[in-house]
Amino acid sequence: MNFFTEYYLWLKTVHLIALIGWLIGLLYLPRLFAYHAAAVGSDTDATFQRMERNLLRLLLLPCVIAVFITGILLIIAIGGKMAGWLHAKLLLVLVFAGLHGMMSRQRKKFQRGENTKSAAYFRTVSCVATLIAILIVALAVLKPF
Repeated sequence: MNFFTEYYLWLKTVHLIALIGWLIGLLYLPRLFAYHAAAVGSDTDATFQRMERNLLRLLLLPCVIAVFITGILLIIAIGGKMAGWLHAKLLLVLVFAGLHGMMSRQRKKFQRGENTKSAAYFRTVSCVATLIAILIVALAVLKPF
């Protein structure tokens, strides 16, 4: 039994806690953007920018790093044996990471005053993030194939 197998449940626990933080952040950030898009040019613009920056740097970034590190260690712990459901889950995680990157770029657009997206767009992004999160969790729990 290797080190990672011995601590598999601890790795899984940290992975799930970090995943919850990442999900919370990626579900909340588009909502912040929706409110921000409606308030551009107002006195609250700087407050929204600070909230978005802090959410990305203090919650999302540490959580996404922990999710990827523990995820890789969990794959090592199971000996690299990956069923079809895990391939699908990893693909969705990469899509989720792409959404994270898109939201990070969007924050910079708000900072530069270059946002062209509407509040409705960001509400839709939030719904898409929710759907992806549901699929990731369903694949991990049900292991359908």
